[in-house]
Amino acid sequence: MTRRHLAAVALAAASVVMNPTGAQASPPGTKDVTAVLFEWNFASVARECTSTLGPAGYGYVQVSPPAEHIQGPQWWTSYQPVSYKIAGRLGDRTAFRNMVNTCHAAGVKVVADTVINHMAAGDGTGTGGSQYTKYDYPGLYSAPDFDDCTSRIGNYQDRWNVQHCELVGLSDLDTGENHVRGAIAGYMNDLLSLGVDGFRIDAAKHMDAADLANIKSRLSNPSAYWKQEVIHGSGEAVQPTEYTGNGDVQEFRYAYDLKRVFTNENLAYLKNYGEGWGYMNSGVSGVFVDNHDTERNGSTLSYKDNANYTLANVFMLAWPYGAPDINSGYEFTDHDAGPPNGGQVNACWQNGWKCQHDWPEIRSMVGFRNATRGQAVTDWWDNGGDAIAFGRGGKGFVAINHEPGSLTRIYQTSLPAGTYCDVQNNRTVTVDSSGRLTATLGSNTALAIYAGKSNC
Repeated sequence: MTRRHLAAVALAAASVVMNPTGAQASPPGTKDVTAVLFEWNFASVARECTSTLGPAGYGYVQVSPPAEHIQGPQWWTSYQPVSYKIAGRLGDRTAFRNMVNTCHAAGVKVVADTVINHMAAGDGTGTGGSQYTKYDYPGLYSAPDFDDCTSRIGNYQDRWNVQHCELVGLSDLDTGENHVRGAIAGYMNDLLSLGVDGFRIDAAKHMDAADLANIKSRLSNPSAYWKQEVIHGSGEAVQPTEYTGNGDVQEFRYAYDLKRVFTNENLAYLKNYGEGWGYMNSGVSGVFVDNHDTERNGSTLSYKDNANYTLANVFMLAWPYGAPDINSGYEFTDHDAGPPNGGQVNACWQNGWKCQHDWPEIRSMVGFRNATRGQAVTDWWDNGGDAIAFGRGGKGFVAINHEPGSLTRIYQTSLPAGTYCDVQNNRTVTVDSSGRLTATLGSNTALAIYAGKSNC
């Protein structure tokens, strides 16, 4: 299977979050930012929860699929399960349990990327020693557990084709069948028994929303956080809004449009970003600048876009729409390339690990988001082009200069008078008794201040 094949796997899917009182984009609690540590092994995740994620204020960490999968160095092998044993390249059951416990001790909850739409193609021996052939995974599934359509999905205008045929040739589970639903719920309950707080449901678009609702109802904690991946496609038979009854859905258009605005259009257009652009309601939307698929297929910004990418993440964390994921992966030229060192991260910014979650401009905005939670946008300003500023009530204020030259001006805020730390530049700024501050921003830089943060 090629990289393009697996890009299709996740790019033909959906992402949702569950809550006992109904659909809600933000994870429960006061910290709604998730660091997605793509293909980090569990020991490395545990260390990062302690050293960085907890202190920075991240509410969640998302880990790559823990189930046993096909062998091979490519990243997408993680998305071809052969059993539900926790025995993938990133660590065994003990390493996984230790990671969850360590992250919890650091105040960080854990989301597991969960592949339940399909099983692996081909045949062989999995990473945990399980023998398998397509449609036969001993002790788990056999031929009757798979959908009758054994050809590839070929028509996204046909609901049956999308949800019963095979995504890039992967054996498609019949999630309408009782045994399959029970087996999937058993896997998820096992993860819950190890302390997992929620799930990313890979390829949710390829499963009927009612099937997922049934599986969720079987969980030992049916209110566990769900984040299902359902990619919007104009005119397609299956739409993301169908899944909001189960929980939140990732709003892929948010990421696509951020790329276009930061690359080719004016930041001034972002004044009503969100529902004003025709997106789903903020309360059912998960958002991101990029994920592991989109950074590879070029549909969104990525770390390769430098300031555009950094400032887009700053904007996302400052803007009160949806619940944000921060993608944190590794450098690649070969789109199929798996993680450096098999997923072991000895240090950020070494051996190709990009650690976007720990870039100072991004990390500092997690605290901003937590401090301004629940505050509406106020004091919007733009120059009609690529310089914008806005407040979050009396709790915070952000300015972004995406113009080619520096900008000096007086900004009107709703903040109380005082001295604040500009967390983007590690400098102090003063707000006067009228709520005004004067600042100079260099090209492609931002300013961010918030209540409670006066010292740098």
